[in-house]
Amino acid sequence: MEPRLMTDENFSTELSPQIQHARSLSAPYDFRYRNLTDVVFARAGSDAPFLTFTTDDGTRQQWSYKDLWYQASFLAEHLNKDIGLQVGDRIATLTGNTPETVLLYVAAWFLGVTVVPVNSTEDDERIAYILEHGKVAVAFAPPEQAHRVKICPVVTKLEFSHCTRGIVNRTLPPDTEALIVYTSGTTGAPKGVVLEHQNLIADAQGIAAWHGFTENDRAMLVLPIHHVNGIVVTLVTPLVSGGSVVLNRKFSASRFWKTVAEEKCTWCSVVPTILAFLCETHPSGIAIPPDFRHLICGAGPLTTDLAKRFDSVFGARVVHGYGLSETTCYSCFLPSDLSTAENAHWLWECGFPSIGIPLPENEMAIHDENGCALPENTRGEIVIRGVNVMRAYFKRPDANASAFTHGWFRSGDEGFWRLGADGRPYFFITGRLKELFIRGGVNYSPLEIDEVLNAIPGVKAAMAVGFENNFYGEEIGAYVQREPGVALTEAQILAACLQSLPFNKAPKVVVFGEEFPVTSTGKYQRGKLKGQFVAWKDAEFRK
Repeated sequence: MEPRLMTDENFSTELSPQIQHARSLSAPYDFRYRNLTDVVFARAGSDAPFLTFTTDDGTRQQWSYKDLWYQASFLAEHLNKDIGLQVGDRIATLTGNTPETVLLYVAAWFLGVTVVPVNSTEDDERIAYILEHGKVAVAFAPPEQAHRVKICPVVTKLEFSHCTRGIVNRTLPPDTEALIVYTSGTTGAPKGVVLEHQNLIADAQGIAAWHGFTENDRAMLVLPIHHVNGIVVTLVTPLVSGGSVVLNRKFSASRFWKTVAEEKCTWCSVVPTILAFLCETHPSGIAIPPDFRHLICGAGPLTTDLAKRFDSVFGARVVHGYGLSETTCYSCFLPSDLSTAENAHWLWECGFPSIGIPLPENEMAIHDENGCALPENTRGEIVIRGVNVMRAYFKRPDANASAFTHGWFRSGDEGFWRLGADGRPYFFITGRLKELFIRGGVNYSPLEIDEVLNAIPGVKAAMAVGFENNFYGEEIGAYVQREPGVALTEAQILAACLQSLPFNKAPKVVVFGEEFPVTSTGKYQRGKLKGQFVAWKDAEFRK
C-alpha cells in the first residue's frame, strides 16, 4: 500500500512527493505481516520460548510466545480501561532492559499506542524536552526515576493481575505509528524519528532473511532497548523469525561468553565498543560455543584494526552493517555467506571496513550535494530510499525539508561504493559530513585518520579531532589512549602518522587520556573532545 503521509506539523504539502519517493521502492515489496499485533498473534498459541531473563532476586524465568500474548493483552486492557490510553496516544518508557519494558512495548502496539523510549541516563532537561515535545500522555518509570517526570502523569508499577479479557486491536493499518525515537545528537535539540508498524516489520524481516534466522536461533540481547538497535534487531527480528531472546539488563564483558554458552545463543547484535571490551577482558583459552554463528556489528565506527584484532582473539565472524534510526535500523550488511577470505578482504583490506550491500527493503546510493548519483570510488553523501524509511521527523518541518530534499533520505554520512567481484556494490562510510575536518578549505575524513592512529603499536584506542585554529580555520589533533605500561610519546605517534598520511592530513598534536565520551549505545562523541585542544588555537604547525 502507498504510505499515508502527515502534512501538518511535520512538513509542507510541497515536500510530500519527495518523502513519498524516499519511502518507496522501485519494485513491489511483500510484507509478511500487516502490523506488529499480527506478528505476535502468528505464534500466540506456541509454547516455544520467546524471552529468557533474570529477575531482581536472581531467579531465571522464561516466557513462551503464549505467555507473551496473554500477558501483553491483559496489560493492554489495563492501559486502556484503567489508564485510559487509546489509539493514537503516546507513552514514554524509562524502564530500561527489563521484561516489563518488553511487555509495555507489545501491549502498546496491541492498542495502537505509540512508544517513546527514553534513556533514563539522560539529564533531566533532555528528558523533559522529549516528554513535552513528543506529546506523551503518560510515562512509565521505576520508583527511583519517578521524580524526573514532571511533564505528564507517571506510573511506577504495572497492576494488571485483575485483567481477565485482554484487548488486542488487529485492525490497525500498517502505517500506524509505533515508535518515536529521539536521536542522540550531541548538539541542539534531539529529533523525534517517527516509525510505523510497517517500518519495523520490513526491517526485521529483512534482517532475519539476510542472516538466515529461524525459530531455532537464539539472540543474546545486550544493547539498550531504548534504542532501535536493541528494539528492532534483538526484539522484533526474533518475533518475526520465531526465534528467542536472552534479555540482559546490561552488557558485561566478563559474563558475555559464559551467558552465550549457558543459554545456547546463536547470535548477538553489538557495537564496536563492545568488541573492544571483549578483546580486553577475554579469559584465557576462551572457546566460542560451536552453535554460535556470528555477531552483527554496527551503530558506530568500526576500524580495520579492531576488526582484525577481534578475529585474531576469538575467530568469531563479525557481520558488519550500517543504518540509522531514520531507516528503522539496518540498511545494509556484509553478506553472511562470504568465505573467510572474502570477509577479511571487505573488513580490513580496503582501508575502511565495508558496511556491505543494501537489504531488499531499501536502495542505497552515493549522491553529490545536488542529489546526483556518483560513480564508483567517489565520495559523497550516503542516501537511502525504501519501505524502512521513517515517516518523518516529528514536528520538525525544517529537518524534514533538509533530509528529503532530493527524494531520498539524506543520511548526513560521507561514503563511497565499490563494485565487488560478485557484481554487487559494496558501500563504505568515511565519516559524518558535519564531522569532516576543513583545514585551509580542504575537507578531510576523520575515520581515515582514525584508521592510521589505531594501527600504531601501543595505541589502545584513538580518535582524530578537528579543533579551532586561527591559521587554517581548523587543525587536526589526536586523542589517544595508550596500552597499559606502554611509554608511547607524542613524537612517536606523530611520526607514525606521517608515514601513512601527508602533513596536511596528519595530526599535529596529541592529547593522552583514559576515557572516551560515548552515548548509551556505545557511539563515540568526537565533538566532545574538541575542548581538549583549545590550547593550540593560536598555534601554527609547519611541515
